[in-house]
Amino acid sequence: MRSGLRQNCSNGWNIATGSLSWMCAIAMSSRGFGSKAAARCRLFNIPYFEMLELGDKDDMVDSIVACLDSGLAGQLPSDLPILTVCAKGGTAALVGQGLRRLGYTSANLQGGMKAWGDYYATRALVAGGLVESPDLAIYQVSRPARGCLSCMVASAGRAIVIDPLRHLHPYLDLACRAGLTIEAVMDTHGHADHISGGPALAAKTGAAYYLHPHDAIHPIDMLPAAIPYEFIRDGQVFPFGRHALKALHIPGHTLGMVAFQLDEGYLFTGDSIFIRSIARPDLGGRAESWAPLHGRSLRRLLGLPVGTIVLPGHFISLDEADEMGRFAASLDDLKRRNDGLVALQQESEEGFVRYLMESLPRFIPEYVDIKRVNAGLLAPAEEDAATLELGKNVCALSQAYAVSVGGTQ
Repeated sequence: MRSGLRQNCSNGWNIATGSLSWMCAIAMSSRGFGSKAAARCRLFNIPYFEMLELGDKDDMVDSIVACLDSGLAGQLPSDLPILTVCAKGGTAALVGQGLRRLGYTSANLQGGMKAWGDYYATRALVAGGLVESPDLAIYQVSRPARGCLSCMVASAGRAIVIDPLRHLHPYLDLACRAGLTIEAVMDTHGHADHISGGPALAAKTGAAYYLHPHDAIHPIDMLPAAIPYEFIRDGQVFPFGRHALKALHIPGHTLGMVAFQLDEGYLFTGDSIFIRSIARPDLGGRAESWAPLHGRSLRRLLGLPVGTIVLPGHFISLDEADEMGRFAASLDDLKRRNDGLVALQQESEEGFVRYLMESLPRFIPEYVDIKRVNAGLLAPAEEDAATLELGKNVCALSQAYAVSVGGTQ
C-alpha cells in the first residue's frame, strides 16, 4: 500500500507527504463537505449528525457502527484502506473505530482538515537532474491544501527565500538544518490568494524584504503599503554565495509582478506561468488594462532559453508534480502542453486578450482583504487570517479548474 500518510500508535495518521493515494475516504462535517473525489479516491460524504440519527444508539460509536453496517453495506471496499476525515480529527477518529469494529482497515487523518490545511512539504531539487551545480541548492516548499509554492535558493551558506508562505517554520527549520543564513526575502508580487510570510520572515531573520514598488500600492484602495520593504527593479541582480538571481519585471497578473532568473537555467515565475495554465489578470480589478500587459510579459518569458526550468508559485492539482513530488518543468515542455502558453503562441495580441477575458474564474471577495494584509493595511488575528486563507487558490485561468473538476485533481 502506497500512502501519503504516516501511522502513529493511536491509529491516527500524520501527514507525511503532499500526495494522497487512498482508494476510499469517508468525509464528515456538520453540514457535509462540498468536495470532489480525487482520481484515485472514492469519496463518501456523510454529515456526522445524520450518522448518529440513522444509527439510533445511546453510545456514539455504536450508532456509527449501526449506520455504517446498514447504510453503506456493500459499498465500502473490504480489500482497500479507508481514511476518515473531518474538520479537526475528533469525529473521524470515532468513525474509524466503528469501521475497524466491522473489520475494515481504517485510519483517521489526525488533526483533520485543519491540520492538512496547515501542512507544508519541503523537497530539494538536487536529485533527478533538476539542479546539477554542486554549490547550488534549490528547495521547494509547498502547502498542498492551498496549492501554494515557495522556494529557497542557497549557495555557500547564503540563502534567499522567494514567496514565503504565512507560516515561518518551514523556512527557519530548513535554514537551521542546512546551516544557511537567510540574507534576503522576496515576494514576486503582492499576493491576493494567501497571506505572505515575507515581512515577518525578514523581521525574524534580520534579512531585507523586497517587493516591486508597483505592488506596494493596494490596487483597489489605492493606498500605499505600511510595511518596510526594498524596491525591486527590472534587471536588478541579487547575489547569494556563488550564484545570483536576476529580476524580470513582468506586469500582468499584477502591475508589480516579477520573475526571478537564476543562472539563465531556472525561472521562478510566481503567478505568471504555472504548470497547467497561466495567471489571471483581473485580481486588481483592472483586467481590461492589465490583460495586454500580461500577454507581452508572457511573450518576454517565452523568449528565454527553452531548457529553462520553470518553478511556479502555484499548482492546480497534485498530479502536476513529478514522481518525487516536485512542481517544475522545462519552458520547452510548457510551450507544448500549457493551455495558456499554447493560446499565446497561436493568437494575435488582440486574440490573446480576448482569450484571457473569456477565461476569468469568479472573483474571490476575500482576496481584497488578503491584499490589504500583505500591504500592512490590515492586521488580522490568527484565527481570522486562517479564515481568509480557507480553500485553494484561484489564481489561474478558468480552464485549469475545469480540467481539475474533470477528475485529475
